[in-house]
Amino acid sequence: MAGHYLRLENPGHTLQPTALVHEAWLRLIDQTRVNWQNRAQFFAISAQLMRRILVDHAKTKHREKRGGDSIKLSLDDVINLSYERAADLIALDDALNELTRIDERKSRVVELRYFAGFSVEETARILEVSSDTVMRDWKLAKAWLYQQIKR
Repeated sequence: MAGHYLRLENPGHTLQPTALVHEAWLRLIDQTRVNWQNRAQFFAISAQLMRRILVDHAKTKHREKRGGDSIKLSLDDVINLSYERAADLIALDDALNELTRIDERKSRVVELRYFAGFSVEETARILEVSSDTVMRDWKLAKAWLYQQIKR
C-alpha cells in the first residue's frame, strides 16, 4: 500500500515505502481499542493511518511555509513534498473528512483505492460489496471530491 501511494508522489522525494510502513506500524500498535475482526479491517485501518501520516506531514510543511511553529515528525528527514502538493493533500483530506460524514462507504472506497492502491476487485472484497458498487462509489466520490476541492 505504501509503495503504491508513494509512486503517486512527485519524483525525486526520498521517502521509502518502508519508512511509511514503519511509521504506520508504530501508530497501529497503539490501537488498543480495536477489536480486530478480519484482514479487511486491518487493511482499512492501515490505509487510514498512512493517510493521516502523510496529511500530518503536509500540514506541517504548509505551516512552515507560513512561518508558523512546526511539529517535527519522524518522516521530516525523508519526505520531500512540495508546498503545492501539501496544500492539495490537505484540501483532499478536508474534503474526504466531509465525505465521511455524508457517506462513509464512499470515503472508504477512496481511501482503499487512492491511498492504499487496491484494485476495484480487492476493494470490493475488503468492503464486502460488488465490484459494480465500488466503481459507482469511486466515480461519485471522485466527482464530489473534485467539486469540494475546486471551491
